[in-house]
Amino acid sequence: MIGAVAIVGGIIANGQNVAFLVALAFAVAASANLPTILYSLFWKRFNTQGALWSIYGGLAVCLVLIIFSPAVSGTTTAMFPSAKFDWFPLSNPGIVSIPISFILGWLGSILSKETNDAKYAEMEVRALTGAGAEKAVVH
Repeated sequence: MIGAVAIVGGIIANGQNVAFLVALAFAVAASANLPTILYSLFWKRFNTQGALWSIYGGLAVCLVLIIFSPAVSGTTTAMFPSAKFDWFPLSNPGIVSIPISFILGWLGSILSKETNDAKYAEMEVRALTGAGAEKAVVH
């Protein structure tokens, strides 16, 4: 199913500027991953609910903003130049979707009652020293 969606997306994006499409891909990746990575490294209160809200919320917001941007409709260089449903004014939504993802990660963590100081301490040691990484390697 994912392969079929990728094929259809490639057909629709045929003829688009590849550098621009890569910038959109980086915006999607940053919206879904950056807040979760930074919060998990530097915020002791960050938890699973915050990570899920940050990842899925950032991804959803970014994709919605891309769909309703001038990159998809409303301009002569858009993927659908004859359509006009571009209510979001920016071609790349990262400047909006990444801060929203940070807010969602914070909100999800604050609203959750999950806390585990021992888990955070173990993760902090692994992140800073690499200790325990050999457990993840499959021999």
